[in-house]
Amino acid sequence: MTNDPQRLLEYAHGLKGMSRRRFLTGSALGLALATDLFVTRQIQEAREELAIIPVADDYADAAFPNARWILFPGYKTSWEEGVWIMNSLRPVLSRRARLAVMGYSNRGLDVSTIVGSLRRYIRTQQIDTLYFYGHSFGGMVAVEVASRLREVGVDVRFIMLDSSPHSRFDVIDQTMFDGVVYLYEAGYRVPTVLRGGYELAERIVHKNERTWAQIVDQTLEQLSPFAPSSVLIQSQASYIFHYNVARFRLGDTGLAFVGNPNDGTVDYATARPGWAAAFPENMVSADPVTEGALPAHASPQWNPLIYQAVARKLQQEFLPIPTGGATKSIY
Repeated sequence: MTNDPQRLLEYAHGLKGMSRRRFLTGSALGLALATDLFVTRQIQEAREELAIIPVADDYADAAFPNARWILFPGYKTSWEEGVWIMNSLRPVLSRRARLAVMGYSNRGLDVSTIVGSLRRYIRTQQIDTLYFYGHSFGGMVAVEVASRLREVGVDVRFIMLDSSPHSRFDVIDQTMFDGVVYLYEAGYRVPTVLRGGYELAERIVHKNERTWAQIVDQTLEQLSPFAPSSVLIQSQASYIFHYNVARFRLGDTGLAFVGNPNDGTVDYATARPGWAAAFPENMVSADPVTEGALPAHASPQWNPLIYQAVARKLQQEFLPIPTGGATKSIY
């Protein structure tokens, strides 16, 4: 097993050609190999540095060299699943920009590091148009990053919030904070095996919005050595717990909320009006619903056609093709 981050990134990029079943089978095999935690330590140590992972698309790479969609993954989402999500959206998002995924550091969530890395990335890649996709809790991160980038003169054109809570009170299972955040702030790190048991129990509780196959698959993802570290997961929970949307300013950045009334993870009835009240001048649309998606919460990787239709409509209505991009586009 290599410690070379470049090799690991190349692996992540290749996931677009890999079926979900093959990926999960590989994860299960990885778990079997990691019984002594050696493999897990090796992989997670190689991911201690934050990475902005490119997702290749020939059309976007040629047509929009200076524009980017950047996906901010949700709670407990690995680098591989982040790439999987972006590939699920790629047929549509690639009609406005090149694509990348924010790979959080296993040392823990640090927004200052994310902002600094993005500033360097924007400079070296000569990016002049930015769009953010906030996947679940990643929407909270996307809004803060956009606000802090604006403070240094970097404009984020548009943020799509996919079932994102606007405060911790939008999270339906408040008991998560009672344990995970308390332990994190007390300096205790949850072991992987204990976390796996929690993952299984949590998904069984929310059985109404998942099939049994999804329950097993998602639990295996969290037991895989490729899963985010316990430190990262606990720091994400702490971030949600302390999030205060009133601290941020978005200037003329457009904001769209996408959700599902059947969401069993984030309360659609409070999150949707919460974002609209926080950013009344920025919210261009809060109407798109991912009707028929299963799970109902932030699941483009499981329901690509449903999410592509929503993203396509938002792009057509609110995102003109960047100057200097393709003169003709499908969407």
